[in-house]
Amino acid sequence: MAESNCTQVTEFSLTGFTEDLAAQVTLFLMFLLIYLVTILGNLGMILLIRASPQLHSPMYYFLGNLAFVDLCSSTVITPRLLVAVVLEKGVAYAGCVAQVFVFDLFGMTECFLLAAMAYDRYVAICHPLLYPLVMSPKRSFQLVAGSYLVGLTNGVGQTIGMSSLSFCGSNVIDLFFCDVSPLISLSASDTTLSRAILRTSASLFGVSSSLVVLVSYMAIISAILSIRSAKSKRKAFSTCASHLTTVSIFYGTSFFMYLKPSSRADKWAAMLYTVVTPMLNPFIYSLRNKEVKEALRR
Repeated sequence: MAESNCTQVTEFSLTGFTEDLAAQVTLFLMFLLIYLVTILGNLGMILLIRASPQLHSPMYYFLGNLAFVDLCSSTVITPRLLVAVVLEKGVAYAGCVAQVFVFDLFGMTECFLLAAMAYDRYVAICHPLLYPLVMSPKRSFQLVAGSYLVGLTNGVGQTIGMSSLSFCGSNVIDLFFCDVSPLISLSASDTTLSRAILRTSASLFGVSSSLVVLVSYMAIISAILSIRSAKSKRKAFSTCASHLTTVSIFYGTSFFMYLKPSSRADKWAAMLYTVVTPMLNPFIYSLRNKEVKEALRR
């Protein structure tokens, strides 16, 4: 009865990082710079890959899609963050649902793109003679299309879970964007369905993609250690060093954000996961990759 008499929430309030004016201005400028660098870096990587014939290979096909996903996911989050830094401003329920859908779509797509890239490096290092056959253009397209399909499935599932929730009372989300977990905590209705979808997504999609990465790199490391020549070992490791760095940052920050108990550090962990990582990826691949640097020089 109490629930039926309460006023249904139609707008959520997202919080900033600090109430100190000087700190707000500093954070605003810092996040704006990060966003601009993210746009230029990822867009530049996409254009470079498309314009350079020597980069028309499966690895760079995956990388171009990774840059596109980073560009989209950053655009979904960072403009909202820039507003949340300087003031608490409401976001409509429909806008919150849309952000949940797009964020979960591209977030899970990135998980599977990284898994596909790990598999690509596994085939290249452990079965180099079979690489042209296994990683054919058709197979590469299927892996990328499958990544987007899984991301779409996750986005639709999380949106369905959120649509089953009702909100009345508090409408304050202690985060700078709409995410499923804090919304479940705010809900005044039965959260069984939304929690089941969240757990299923995490276990079925998140764990499976991370296992592909883990098993691939176990095989890669074993193959590299069996190489006798130190020079050949360094060359083999250099082909996957950039991807390994990206995987470590992405999964490290995402696991810290979603698997640890809730705390005040959540906001900063989310910032690293959603804002900083998309900016770093183009530089990781360009600074540590001879082919990309050569394409840049040309």
